[in-house]
Amino acid sequence: MREYFRNGPPHRGGADVSFADIVKLFGFNSVRIGRWVTAHEQQVAANLFFDALCDLQVILGVTESVISLRGSLSINYGIGGRLGASAHYIPSRRLLALAKNAGGGSLAHEWFHAFDHYIASHLFSSATQPGRFASKAWLLNEPVRPHTLNERLVLGFQRLFLSSDGQSASALMKRCMAFDKAEGSYYFSMPEEVAARCFERVVQQQTLKNHFLVAGTLKSKTAELGLYPKQDEANAVAECWLDYFQSLGQALK
Repeated sequence: MREYFRNGPPHRGGADVSFADIVKLFGFNSVRIGRWVTAHEQQVAANLFFDALCDLQVILGVTESVISLRGSLSINYGIGGRLGASAHYIPSRRLLALAKNAGGGSLAHEWFHAFDHYIASHLFSSATQPGRFASKAWLLNEPVRPHTLNERLVLGFQRLFLSSDGQSASALMKRCMAFDKAEGSYYFSMPEEVAARCFERVVQQQTLKNHFLVAGTLKSKTAELGLYPKQDEANAVAECWLDYFQSLGQALK
């Protein structure tokens, strides 16, 4: 397996960990490993996952239970996969899956999909459709439960999706919609995909770096096409979302 740059603290103290350790620390519902993953590959992957999830916890300022979404999230590594996708999230199973040799750098993106799905039922006062993401539900004007934390999260959605006067799509959304129209597809302008790419950008611009957690928001074909937020766009959303997660972490502690 390739090596991934990171500059975070030594969460493992130089020791190896197992996926069982990850389940125990964060409280994930389950972790499954593919039958073609060798013992050595599994060990390397466990260390990478552990460091990345701990780094994400530090960046967001949350408790371990937030990372596992209160024990509801499951992880697959090196099992199955989807054509053209190195990683994916399956709402019906609350499952985050990374490919064995190509999933590195995608963890933050898929984790936010899981969070976006999980938080929908807590964010809105009416029952959302099964599998619906909070980002899309907000754009469909579902009523938000009144709470200070919720206000911070949805203000991020507002800054991400809408212009400053709230009367039209944001510049980022316009770029994504124009790209999808030119390609004759609907993917990059899907609300949940725009939100996940913004979260990636916010995470990657922090001083704590982990390229297994996130990579490619600054230098990649997708970034060159303008499909990730620009610095000022990311900063506007980060102000809301990082405040949301840090406040959530303090409340849970």
